[in-house]
Amino acid sequence: MVRFTTKKIDSLTLGERMKKIRDERRLSLAEISKSTKIQAKYLEYIEQGEYMKLPADVYVRGFLRSYAVFMGLNEKMLIKQYEREKGIQKNIKKIVDTDNPGTPIKFSSFVVTPKVIIASGLAILILGSFLYLYIEVNNFISKPRLSIMKPMAGETIEGNSSHVVGIAEKDALVFINDQPVMVSENGEFGEDVGLKQGSNTITVRVKSKFDKETTQSITVNANFQDASEQTGGDMNIPDQATVADKTENATAISAQVYVNPNPTWLSVKADDNLVYSGVLLPQSVQNFEAKEVISITSGKGNETFVKINGKDMGLVSSDPGVVRDVQYNANGKVTSNQ
Repeated sequence: MVRFTTKKIDSLTLGERMKKIRDERRLSLAEISKSTKIQAKYLEYIEQGEYMKLPADVYVRGFLRSYAVFMGLNEKMLIKQYEREKGIQKNIKKIVDTDNPGTPIKFSSFVVTPKVIIASGLAILILGSFLYLYIEVNNFISKPRLSIMKPMAGETIEGNSSHVVGIAEKDALVFINDQPVMVSENGEFGEDVGLKQGSNTITVRVKSKFDKETTQSITVNANFQDASEQTGGDMNIPDQATVADKTENATAISAQVYVNPNPTWLSVKADDNLVYSGVLLPQSVQNFEAKEVISITSGKGNETFVKINGKDMGLVSSDPGVVRDVQYNANGKVTSNQ
């Protein structure tokens, strides 16, 4: 007859084992914590088998070593059992997470295919075409923008010129008193305009590329003393030579000034009064009148042309740079002070 030996298998978990030994020795968690310097909550997590609440394994192994030393146990057996049970918990958790997923992941049924890409491209192209058409039609039917920043309407200017500043439609043509002016890429413009004594009307006109126009006019007052009105302190009777000289210079001067081929800055005085200061464009001709003398300052003397009383005077100067105060009377060029 064969006899079988029955061997009792110890099925206690690590936590159960530690709690059983603690109870046998009548020790509380607080007493063990005080002696081993292990926080009581960590000892409680181990006894309850809540390994996922414990810190990193390196710290837990240290706890078990200290516990084994204090209780007189085999530290290697405690650590080995801890690692085995924690591994089992991890595996069980993975199985549970797989069988009972929390929030199901939703995948879009939309699939990007060549047809979708082509359709999207056509839709964007059509939308862009409609948007471009809308902008062009709106620009065609609407008047261009114009805003005169300075001077203000009704303002009194102390002097014989005013700097006109404003903002116009981008890419539009701007005219001040029917003379074209330079416009920046942002639509900003600024130009000096000669004034006469008293009331002056400054008219700014903007013309878009669709030939739509916007016009604004402002009235300003100029306050200055005309050089021709100035008199000396003595009321002397002029001699015959002086009278003859004035009679000779009484002939009216009519001047036409134009530039070619580049825009050029000009300053023009008629009888010592500033009547123009700004950039003259090649397609523009400026007309001036004076009683005695017209003085011209040009940024490019060799691109500035003058006619006096219909007679072509040619270039202001052969100098490609700035020429100053080139004077003309009824007979032609008088002086050239550069």
